Amino acid sequence: MNAFVEQIMGMPILVDVRDEHVRAEDLDRAFAWVRWVDVTFSTFRPDSEICRIDRGELALSEAHDDVRWILARCEALREETGGYFDARASGRLDPSGLVKGWSVDRAAELLREAGLRNFAVSAGGDMRTVGTAWRVGVQHPHRRQSVAAVLQVDDAAAVATSGAYARGDHVIDPHTGNPPDDLLSVTVVGPELATADAYATAAFAMGHAGPEWTARLSGYEAMTILADETVLSTGGFPDV
Repeated sequence: MNAFVEQIMGMPILVDVRDEHVRAEDLDRAFAWVRWVDVTFSTFRPDSEICRIDRGELALSEAHDDVRWILARCEALREETGGYFDARASGRLDPSGLVKGWSVDRAAELLREAGLRNFAVSAGGDMRTVGTAWRVGVQHPHRRQSVAAVLQVDDAAAVATSGAYARGDHVIDPHTGNPPDDLLSVTVVGPELATADAYATAAFAMGHAGPEWTARLSGYEAMTILADETVLSTGGFPDV
């Protein structure tokens, strides 16, 4: 096993490679991509395109193609989730709930294009795996040294968890402006981390309505931990 980590986007970005050989230039390319995403989409850098758009200093039509695509996808997800995934839920433009997973998806594709076949890319606990027989632990929302579930995932799987325990009450219900108080976490598994992360964010913001909504998702499975630690999972959720 070879593990490589950098602190980017305010969180550890980890590449865990199980292939026998890995070239430094291939890892450099993947990390350089994530650094570019941070510079372009950061909500903390006043010179980022996202901050400049939010302040009205950069027209959307003049933004980078990737920025326009992300914001269009955020709008499509806002409509799909009934407004529970909203890049402006905090009152300012913040597409981070999509950008993190999207950047990891692309980093994984860059590594796959370089010839790697068994690896995982993790950002702040959310993960994209490539290869077979990966076991992924989901951290328990109350007991930091424990896992709530262990997942058996196959090639090109994504695992995203949304909850209050990692960054505090950063997910709010855009309709009320308040964080949910009846859920501890939502984990979504599927083929694409960007979408899985957005779905997990939306389902968590929905509160008690989240489990019913995730049960209707196509191609994605979910596990919800309620405030009383009751666990609800969709039929195909891959826990072992």
